[in-house]
Amino acid sequence: MGNMIRQSLAIQIIIAALFAWLITGIFSEQRELLFTVNEPLSLIKTLYIGLLKSIVGLMVLFSLIEGISNIGSIVKLKKVGMLTLAFYMFTTTIAIVLGLGAALMMPEWAPLSSAPPVSDNINLIDSDSASGLAITSKLIGMALINPISALSSGNLLAIVVFAIIFSIALIAALPQNHPVFEVVRGVNKGISTLVNGIVRLAPFAVFAIVFDFTIEPNDALFSQLFEFAALVFVLTMIHGLVVLPAIARLGAGIKFGTLFKAISAPMSMAFATSSSSATLPLTIKTAREKLGVSDSTSSIVLPLGAVMNMDGTALFEGVAAVFLAQLFGVDLSTTGIVMIFIMAMVSSVGAPGMPSGSMSGMQLVLLAAGIPLEAIAVLLIIERPLDTFRTAVNVQGDLVASAVIDRIVGEEKQYQAVKAQLS
Repeated sequence: MGNMIRQSLAIQIIIAALFAWLITGIFSEQRELLFTVNEPLSLIKTLYIGLLKSIVGLMVLFSLIEGISNIGSIVKLKKVGMLTLAFYMFTTTIAIVLGLGAALMMPEWAPLSSAPPVSDNINLIDSDSASGLAITSKLIGMALINPISALSSGNLLAIVVFAIIFSIALIAALPQNHPVFEVVRGVNKGISTLVNGIVRLAPFAVFAIVFDFTIEPNDALFSQLFEFAALVFVLTMIHGLVVLPAIARLGAGIKFGTLFKAISAPMSMAFATSSSSATLPLTIKTAREKLGVSDSTSSIVLPLGAVMNMDGTALFEGVAAVFLAQLFGVDLSTTGIVMIFIMAMVSSVGAPGMPSGSMSGMQLVLLAAGIPLEAIAVLLIIERPLDTFRTAVNVQGDLVASAVIDRIVGEEKQYQAVKAQLS
């Protein structure tokens, strides 16, 4: 038993979370003591998240450059890229349809007599920012900036775009055995070693995060929010326990038990941190070591997934839009529902892979459906706990995508090899 705990990062993370929850429960009446203990613990959380954030930009940049250079063919790169985009659009569409369909079939929630105030931490956007042209302009503005600025600000979308463009230029200009590619591979090995050291600190960070979260009171929750939270939770579980495992089984031949045994560590980390970006180093490590995904595939599919594959977020936004429309007495027409679908799809692309990062995209969904932006305040009451589950599903979707796409690309390689032998 002891050896199992020492060897399994996922078990260590779960034990740390349960231990933190147990301590806060036992000393729930001594709130001053809990807050005093929480101050030094918050340093552990800040240190761990800071270490991951400091390395994630460089890791995505060099991982993508190595992955694309390993492919060695612009034609093949186009194939992997198109497969990745198609897969993420497919699973995101399923998630939004699942969320919207279930929310619309539920009995209507009663309208609120008054709404809580909007938090000062949320910057509301104006209605002009919800137009198609404005959204496109914003995405282009996020993607095409100075790469040094992107690295310093943690703009993964810009890092991914620069890495793809730069890698294609390197493939076109240099032979595959050029020393530049050797340097990139060496840097990636160093980053991988650093990541392995950082993720070993995960149980301590999870203890601090769960401790901080469980000492905060949640008296503001009311019955309709419980119903909304329960619906989002059930739908997220359906997507994570039925839809994605079915795709993994059909597309990659991975059984249910095998899948969750392999990906338990990154899912636990995503659940604890609510950050797909912070979990990315562990996600890539798991895909390669547990699922057997090739370096070239995982280096492309997973960084892209951390930027644009937000199944859980898209599902949440679909359900939340219907919920808030009914709470604020907004009659959703067919056009409104279609706009929710489109905006949930668009806003999930480039959404910050950090805790509560979907709130900016949620504003676009609300504006598109004609729902008052003040409704954001209602979501903030329950959004943080739900963020943990949907982030875990986001990471699960990335890992399933990498396994499925790697198998498709691998079978294509075998087919071409057999064809060459026969010709």
